[in-house]
Amino acid sequence: MQTLMVQGTTSDAGKSTLVAGLCRALANRQFNTAPFKPQNMALNSAVAAIGESDEVGEIGRAQALQAIAAKVPAQVDFNPILLKPNSDTGAQVIVHGKAINNMEAVAYQDYKKVAMNAVLDSYQRLSEQFQYLLVEGAGSPAEINLRAGDIANMGFAEAVDCPVIIIADIDKGGVFAHLVGTLALLSPTEQARVKGFVINRFRGDISLLQSGLDWLEQETGKPVLGVLPYLHDLALDAEDALALANVNDAQIEQINIAVLLVPHISNHTDFDSLRLNPSVNLHYVRVGQAIPACDLIILPGSKNVIGDYQFLAAQGWVEQIKQHLRYGGKVLGICGGLQMLGHKICDPGGIESSVAEQTTLGLADFVTELTEEKALVQVAAELLLESELLESEVLENKLAAESIVIHGYEIHCGISQGSAMAQPFARYRNQQGQLIHDGFISSDGQVIGTYLHGLFDKPAPTQAILHWVKPQSAAPALDLDLHREQELERLAAVCEQHLDIDRLLDITREFYRHGNE
Repeated sequence: MQTLMVQGTTSDAGKSTLVAGLCRALANRQFNTAPFKPQNMALNSAVAAIGESDEVGEIGRAQALQAIAAKVPAQVDFNPILLKPNSDTGAQVIVHGKAINNMEAVAYQDYKKVAMNAVLDSYQRLSEQFQYLLVEGAGSPAEINLRAGDIANMGFAEAVDCPVIIIADIDKGGVFAHLVGTLALLSPTEQARVKGFVINRFRGDISLLQSGLDWLEQETGKPVLGVLPYLHDLALDAEDALALANVNDAQIEQINIAVLLVPHISNHTDFDSLRLNPSVNLHYVRVGQAIPACDLIILPGSKNVIGDYQFLAAQGWVEQIKQHLRYGGKVLGICGGLQMLGHKICDPGGIESSVAEQTTLGLADFVTELTEEKALVQVAAELLLESELLESEVLENKLAAESIVIHGYEIHCGISQGSAMAQPFARYRNQQGQLIHDGFISSDGQVIGTYLHGLFDKPAPTQAILHWVKPQSAAPALDLDLHREQELERLAAVCEQHLDIDRLLDITREFYRHGNE
């Protein structure tokens, strides 16, 4: 297996996107390719397979997207260490897909030796399966305070002896300083490992940049392997960055949806298909803002559900949610958002916070207890919205003819129990064949709670839920999977046009033929 690592001068320089584009470009060239990120810090995760067993675990959302780009099934070895922050100084540590503990940042520094062993184990397993591995670094390799025990950037590259390219974002400004400065802060052996640069998000006349590119190559002795254009409307699953603006300005009657942006929001990609849907006006409500007049309020997933509920209450959103319901609006809670809809959340074991019990919205009769064991499962769940709630003849006939299936997943700590669960939102059978009921629908049909992420990814359930929100609307639904495929092919075409991929392959081939000479 040949390995190429993409590192960046900064966070959000474009590492994830470049790896995804290269994964698809190489897959299209018939390379047996896989993505890899040794250590990821993100609240946006996905469910992936553990080896050849039926067991599943968590990986970063970006690596799940890159697996789709590479046309291979996602597996936990693609992201062996995942850190999910639950405070400013602490995070849940997930190793090979399974949560092992909550750690403060200082304690994690001591744990890195163990984490590196897990990373190298995954790398070894992948080396036996794939022809080419595209590795994504984290943040910047020039973070001096994090160099000791590094497993995410040059520490990993040196451990496995692989070549590196560095990407920088010209749209931020100072791109030449970023690249030259990053290179200068590396050790001599690390500098030799860098085989070229990629400049990202360029807009304008490339001829005006050429003198700078010539200077950069002369100054560093490293080639510029490509200049990627600014792709204004590229819409792919984001690792961390939250797209706050709608991408459409359709002149049609829209369904107005408000998502409450809590500090530890998780799996915000749940709302990508809504953001891209021309019939939906999606608005993220941020700190200090009032909830606008809307048809639906969504309480999203959370990695610190008690802390995020306290934030929600401090913003005055509790009374605004109840007022919204009094005026006939709808409310949807997903995962942690579901837990906030009940009477209280109990955390006696300190799973997510130091608060043992928190009174919550009380919009449905149930309580939640956070548990040490995390639910991780991919499901095909039958939607149980009653036809009279949908008030749509078309959907009523569809429901009568065939069930609407949500292809989603669960990632949560906690069990919710109470009379509200007697009217579930969805149902599915687990691997043992047991029938599992998910979430609830309130008796008045105004409030829904579900543990299922990905419920808007497919057109049929999305359309059913949008009709529940606003029955008189003729809202179409976006096929997110199809849209993602189109965007990945577009990204691969841009990489083929603006990167010297043949030279990149030659550089990697030569590295493995002659070593880092």
